[in-house]
Amino acid sequence: DRGGAVFIERGRIRGRWRHSLISAAGPLTNALLAVVLTAPFWTGAMDGAPLAFRCALAFLAMLQVTAAILNFLPVPGLDGYGVIEPWLKPSTRRTLDQYAGFGLLAVFALLWIPGVNRVFFDAIDGIMNGLGVSEFDTALGLDWFRFWDGTPQLGP
Repeated sequence: DRGGAVFIERGRIRGRWRHSLISAAGPLTNALLAVVLTAPFWTGAMDGAPLAFRCALAFLAMLQVTAAILNFLPVPGLDGYGVIEPWLKPSTRRTLDQYAGFGLLAVFALLWIPGVNRVFFDAIDGIMNGLGVSEFDTALGLDWFRFWDGTPQLGP
């Protein structure tokens, strides 16, 4: 059986809680890494840090927050579904397991819809702001990540 990105021998795991915890491990790691990466922002340690470093760290943290949220969605094929799957009736699992190969594709298709995309990334921005990271730092980090577009402009 497959987890989010690894093979899991589910037959060796005893108990529904353990199955759920194993599925939650990846997204929880993303969330923990996001907290660690944003700690310099909310502790004030980024005061005086070079702009490029600050923005790169902000962008990396935003990627971790995004990965955590996406992976925690209870969609077949994603870790969030793996968390709830042991608690579902066998008939429900059999029905939903048929769609596991298309779950992530369906999520990305939904994110292609401008309104859904805006709500999703507004939530990401809200979490990042709550972790002490400004939208400016994250957006500029994204601009620098897209090096092929040229040097980001800091003003209008």
